[in-house]
Amino acid sequence: MIRRWMNRLRIPGPLLKTLDRYIIRKFLGTFFFAITLLILLVIVFDISEKIDDFIKHEAPLGGIIFTYYINFLPYFVNLFMYLFTFIAVIFFTSKLAGNTEIVAMLSSGVSFRRLLRPYIIAASILTILSLLLTNFIIPYTNYGMLSFERRYIMNKKYVNDINIHKQIEPGTFAYVESYNIDKSEGFKFSLEKFDTSGLVFKIRAQRIFWDENSGKWFIENYESRRIRGMEETIRRGTIMDTVIPLKPQDFTVDIEDEKIMSYGHLRQFIKEKKLKGDADVVAYEVKKYSRVAQPFATIILTLIGVSLSSRKKRGGIGINLGIGILLTFMYIFFMQISNVFATFGNLTPLLAVWIPNIVFGIIAIFLLRIAPK
Repeated sequence: MIRRWMNRLRIPGPLLKTLDRYIIRKFLGTFFFAITLLILLVIVFDISEKIDDFIKHEAPLGGIIFTYYINFLPYFVNLFMYLFTFIAVIFFTSKLAGNTEIVAMLSSGVSFRRLLRPYIIAASILTILSLLLTNFIIPYTNYGMLSFERRYIMNKKYVNDINIHKQIEPGTFAYVESYNIDKSEGFKFSLEKFDTSGLVFKIRAQRIFWDENSGKWFIENYESRRIRGMEETIRRGTIMDTVIPLKPQDFTVDIEDEKIMSYGHLRQFIKEKKLKGDADVVAYEVKKYSRVAQPFATIILTLIGVSLSSRKKRGGIGINLGIGILLTFMYIFFMQISNVFATFGNLTPLLAVWIPNIVFGIIAIFLLRIAPK
């Protein structure tokens, strides 16, 4: 069957392998060359921006190079992977078309569908690389990079210090009007427990603080109410220690939390946030689904790039690059818009992160159908 298929193409088997290697080498070579140049420029600009912080906080040279910038590389390679995949495809395919190499391939019996195979193979390699980077490698390297940033550049932590609501376990809710991260203390605290009959316990306190030695919370000037049917017991006191399944860090939000979590860790983190009733859980779900959906943009953008640049144009590479970059930014913009709708609207996170892939996948199929054969 394979022999019959090759005879139909009128091309000997070894030439097919040579063609694959040629296009894959061109694709990946152009991509890694372009992304390397970009990363070098980003590092130069980043050093010029942070040099004062490095000097001010006496950051060691070895730490700058091996802890910060070595860990810096995977994140930015993955960040620009989709854009530079597209640019690489447009650039080298336009050159092939300009040199009439694609015309020669098609004229010799290679179908356009067959021509796509090495592109898809190379794009799949980059997609797998992106999946590995996003879900396993970057969380590890980000930990070192962000730890260095917090020590020598800035503190990324902030606190949800007004009207904090937490569901700490099913039917149990905690509230703090204000919280001080430095002193691990909150003010105007309340804890409520409910069952099927309604409220069964409530405690209010003017102040709650964390004791590091005992690993417990202490509440000051408290009043508790325990309800059993028609009976209600009220107690008041000055200070009491209590076991509440909350830690001081549960009252803080780190904007970089998601970046240092592997995929499995992120799933567990989301499960815990759902249990606690955190309002920002949707944003983390969007991040989780994006880690899988976005790497597939590499394949979609590759197909669009081949479709646009496989025909020789009078304007040359410039026209193809202009159209390609415009489409890529539309794609990225569409991703951000759908994520916003998922985070602040009623759009399902899973659907939101896949909508751009679905829409631009349809565009890719349409462009492939009208591409020169």
